[in-house]
Amino acid sequence: MEWIDLRSDTVTKPTKAMQEAMWEAPVGDDVFGEDPTVNKLEEAAARMFGMEAGLFCPSGTMTNQIAIKMHTQPGDEVICDELSHVYQYEGGGIAFNSGASVRLLQGNRGRVTATQVAEGINNKEDIHKALSSLVVLENTSNRGGGSCYNLAEIEAIKEVCTSNGLILHLDGARLFNALVEKQQQANDYGRLFDSISICLSKGLGAPVGSVLLGTKEKIKKARRIRKAFGGGMRQAGIIAAAGLYALENHIERLAVDHQHAKLIEAALLSNPNVETVLPVETNIVIFRVKDHINAEQLVLQLKEKGILCFTMGKQQIRFVLHLDVSEAMVQRCIDLLQKIS
Repeated sequence: MEWIDLRSDTVTKPTKAMQEAMWEAPVGDDVFGEDPTVNKLEEAAARMFGMEAGLFCPSGTMTNQIAIKMHTQPGDEVICDELSHVYQYEGGGIAFNSGASVRLLQGNRGRVTATQVAEGINNKEDIHKALSSLVVLENTSNRGGGSCYNLAEIEAIKEVCTSNGLILHLDGARLFNALVEKQQQANDYGRLFDSISICLSKGLGAPVGSVLLGTKEKIKKARRIRKAFGGGMRQAGIIAAAGLYALENHIERLAVDHQHAKLIEAALLSNPNVETVLPVETNIVIFRVKDHINAEQLVLQLKEKGILCFTMGKQQIRFVLHLDVSEAMVQRCIDLLQKIS
């Protein structure tokens, strides 16, 4: 039986062409700044977003946590949506690594507004309150079902940050999905954010790695934090080459994953035993089954049929589409979902 793995887009395996690029990559010691492939990746990513410099790291959690560490002081407060990856899925890293507290906003499917951000900023003259210093946005939002920001809202949030002396960081783990779906330009994000984390190991299909983007001064500081976090790698060009290949070859094909997700969305909406489906914009499908169906049991039943997926809270199930899921697999999945009862 051929498995259809919809647990996450992190499960993708390198294509043959990507593997060839990895094995042919020139390498050096990246801690010494001597790996030519890592340097090329960092420069390419920074150039794409119109930013000055980049730092290659093992994971998006590390790039986000480095950014929070370099932008805050202990006792500061980070403003983000309550569904944010930096709050929900990074092991309490904001407190553990940076000694900062969190102001959680109740946005719309993981997206906050400029008004909410403005209302969430503490009075800096009130010594009883933590000092609001950093806003973190996530685009697309994982727990929001792959929802995307409109650029106009980000611009408004940036204005609030600038007016109040706050720094703006983007968790762009699935940013390329948003760029493709919204037909936005990467350099628009580069001009709005003080730092950006982009992930190469999700929809882009690289086996590992994320890049933190920012000014030369900030990335110099980030490199020191990466070392302290244990994230300095040696001959990392062998994996950086996969990221370079992904940036050059796998961005536009993300539209296929979005199409597949919308086909599954349509099938779920037509099933009377499905309560709701979060509106599908990109490659994530989150749906809620009706109360008479046990979601955890349904996940086990789907596994028996060759489909791997996760629950996301009571009665909710998540599918994530990616480059290892073919059109035939999507159709097989739809056929099975139509039998949910």
